[in-house]
Amino acid sequence: WDGSQLNNPDSLLYTKTIYFDFDQSTIRSEFIDVLRAHAGYLLANGGASVLIEGHADERGSREYNIGLGERRANAVRRFLEAEGVDSTQIGTISYGEEQPIDFRSSEEAWAKNRRAHFVIKK
Repeated sequence: WDGSQLNNPDSLLYTKTIYFDFDQSTIRSEFIDVLRAHAGYLLANGGASVLIEGHADERGSREYNIGLGERRANAVRRFLEAEGVDSTQIGTISYGEEQPIDFRSSEEAWAKNRRAHFVIKK
């Protein structure tokens, strides 16, 4: 569980974005192994921490999307804590719809913007 795995495209730790279904904050099954890998990394590296950024697509009010982004970030936090990660290693923030990856108004773009993103601090 050394830091080199964070930048290795063949490692689950390389994936730093978890995507969500429309209007949902439930972790999708295809991201369970990725989250377990991040939990393992954090457990093995007590000095490391993660900031989980919650995001939403542009649909819905600004206030609603801030709340949805927060629920998404907290869902990831709860998963990591359930895997044994110390809560002091995990921070969360919600950007709602304010930091889209894709600025278009299409289902493809919205799907990219419904996410929680890991910022790892070593």
